[in-house]
Amino acid sequence: MDQIQHKYLDVRGVKLHVAEIGTGPTVVLFIHGFPEIWYSWRHQMIAVANAGYRAIAPDLRGYGLSEHHPQPEKASFMDFVEDTFAILDSFQIGKAFLIGKDFGSWAVYLLSLLHPTRVSGIVSLGLPFFLPSYQELPEGFYSFRWKEPGRAEADFVRFDVKTIWKNIYILFSGSEIPIAEKDKEIMDLVDPSSLPPPWLTEEDLAIYTSSYENSGFDSPMLIPYKQPGEKPAISNPKIEVPVLLVMGGKDYYLKVPGIEKCLTSGEVKEYVPDLEIKFLADGTHFIQEQFPDQVNELIISFTNKLGK
Repeated sequence: MDQIQHKYLDVRGVKLHVAEIGTGPTVVLFIHGFPEIWYSWRHQMIAVANAGYRAIAPDLRGYGLSEHHPQPEKASFMDFVEDTFAILDSFQIGKAFLIGKDFGSWAVYLLSLLHPTRVSGIVSLGLPFFLPSYQELPEGFYSFRWKEPGRAEADFVRFDVKTIWKNIYILFSGSEIPIAEKDKEIMDLVDPSSLPPPWLTEEDLAIYTSSYENSGFDSPMLIPYKQPGEKPAISNPKIEVPVLLVMGGKDYYLKVPGIEKCLTSGEVKEYVPDLEIKFLADGTHFIQEQFPDQVNELIISFTNKLGK
């Protein structure tokens, strides 16, 4: 990882940490999800740089080495969209390929709706452009629990940062939606003897732990869990740029009501006409770390097809 360079950008009143590698004329910008940071793209960044692209991956505001929201009560998901747009401007990048994971994909989708001329194409890992039926899930659904004021804090305080982060990764790497019983908390869903996924090394775990020791969990969880924030007014929610959606066949997210049906029925193409879907049968929610070679090949094939 020594070849990856690190810098800080002043973006909309917040200092953002940005990782970068490659000098190619075409840019691939990576936006992470939770509980991730720029490091979750380490395999992809090196691969696309070796393929002749310039790779950029920020820690989103509140995450990793980036500063927290200066006014948490005003935090909004649109901060991530506007920050991503501002990063392009800061680097004087007219147009880029955008790669998103989990809620990072929503930031990428929304940016393409608001600024389509700045986007060459999108690769989304694990998240189609579709609003799922979360309300059909029980109250123990992890997202509902984490939205309750003080619930996650009371749950997490029982453990050190390494254990919390490891438990979340174990849960999100499973094929079942994390749902706690009424008398249990989300952390109770993980057996204390459980090991991290085999593709996560001790070095990886140490880097993620150090990052979350720096940021804490309150700031990263602010968006998307704690603070709903503003929603953009978009009259025609149709993605006009080419999109590659990569899903793991064992990703728990496929069991969220409405998701699998929207993919298999073709409904998603009503909103994303130029869509290609690839399934990796044994893939889980962290597919880019679990099967980096396959994901890298899909990303590079997609970007090469559209032209550097």
